[in-house]
Amino acid sequence: MERKEKSGANTDNREFAVIAYCFIGLFLCLMGYFAYYQIVKSEDFINNSYNMRQETFAETIVRGKILSADGQVLAETQVDEEGSETRVYPHGRLFSHIAGYDTKEHGRAGIEAWVNFNLLRSHAFFLEKAIDRLVGQKSVGDNIVTTLDYSLQQTAYEALGSYNGAIAVIEPATGRILAMVSKPDFDPNTVSEDWERIVADENTESVLLNRASQGLYPPGSTFKIVTALEFLRENPGSYQNYTYDCSGTIPKEGSTLSCFAGEVHGSVDLERSFVKSCNTSFANIGLSLDADHFADTCKGLLFNRTLPVEKLETAKSSFVLNSDSAVSEVMETAIGQGKTLVTPLHMLMLVSAIANDGVLMKPYVVDFTQNAKGGTVRTYGSNAYGALFDEQEAAILQGYMKGVVKEGTGSGLKGMSYQAYGKTGSAEYGTTKGDSHAWFVGYAHKAGRPDIAVAVMMEQAGTGSAHAVPAAKQIFDSYYGG
Repeated sequence: MERKEKSGANTDNREFAVIAYCFIGLFLCLMGYFAYYQIVKSEDFINNSYNMRQETFAETIVRGKILSADGQVLAETQVDEEGSETRVYPHGRLFSHIAGYDTKEHGRAGIEAWVNFNLLRSHAFFLEKAIDRLVGQKSVGDNIVTTLDYSLQQTAYEALGSYNGAIAVIEPATGRILAMVSKPDFDPNTVSEDWERIVADENTESVLLNRASQGLYPPGSTFKIVTALEFLRENPGSYQNYTYDCSGTIPKEGSTLSCFAGEVHGSVDLERSFVKSCNTSFANIGLSLDADHFADTCKGLLFNRTLPVEKLETAKSSFVLNSDSAVSEVMETAIGQGKTLVTPLHMLMLVSAIANDGVLMKPYVVDFTQNAKGGTVRTYGSNAYGALFDEQEAAILQGYMKGVVKEGTGSGLKGMSYQAYGKTGSAEYGTTKGDSHAWFVGYAHKAGRPDIAVAVMMEQAGTGSAHAVPAAKQIFDSYYGG
């Protein structure tokens, strides 16, 4: 009888211990999550545009500056003798979309919105902040130093000229965004006064849209990078044996597709098809591909997905081809027409990965935060997304893109102090045949300097070789010295 009582007591003790350990485990998990929230996620939640707590910071902090990588002031708050604050953008329209704006009436956009919390914090010496509170004076907020290069931004802005569209420049090895221009643009200094005109129903320019990351366009022949990749993947041992006799047109099942201006390229292999941008050869290639496998490849290249970009608002590029698609749609898709739409930033990320031997580095524009004295508060480094291409695929595409510059549609970049690689595009739009957007995507290399990649998209400009290539050349020349 005594043994039974002891056995029951031991059972009760074990059950009590299990319950106690469960509560301890739950408590430790709760403490761990609390620590994770405080250390990792609190800034993201506080920086949310719907969090009204941010407004309380503005009562005691003068908003910090936004700076370019080379120290140019892109945005700052000026305080007059009466204590009134005005947000000022010294370079006006030049950085309008990427730096953004900060207004009481219409909120914030661009970097101003993404790092609002950081700009409203002060990491000044604690005694300085204590004295500021005692005398009823605001402390100076932290500054944001971006990856943007003032000289490249100005060159890109001028290279785009009077055309609407976008130019973006990135460092493939790190993902640093060096320049990002979108037109039409706006003056962030007067955005509040101009607001009603900007958002009026009759205004169809979409001035506030950052066309580099949010504008969706047919990619034209720049998409042949993707079509060529798919052919390589479906024919790994025989792609070098591909030949096609281009007669200038390709008729299939009631549909006829032509090379640009009816040009006849004659006998071409895969590389020459790419270099000469032969539409009929790529249409023929498209008809040979497995549509479902093609869709999987495009998914792996981030089509129909949110781009892995730090902070920046982006639109999803679209690829809709499938095994039920009509022959005409298959041929059009293979040359970058049809229903395929891309953002300039997305195409830039693809060529950046090619330049980086297949590995995509996540693009980012905020480099580090510093206090008003210049001391570093927090650094935002580069991060790899992963391999979009294997090294062999990247090497083959690098060779094809080099050929485009050497003897193809990108020959305007030949003979420079740097080696350029690229692909042009003339993307038809609307219903009038011949109307096209001008594209160039590519990168350049010169010993002693990091590679840079460029995407140029000029709305309604015409051919990529005539308009986008010269714009890219201005940027490469500015960076490498011609």
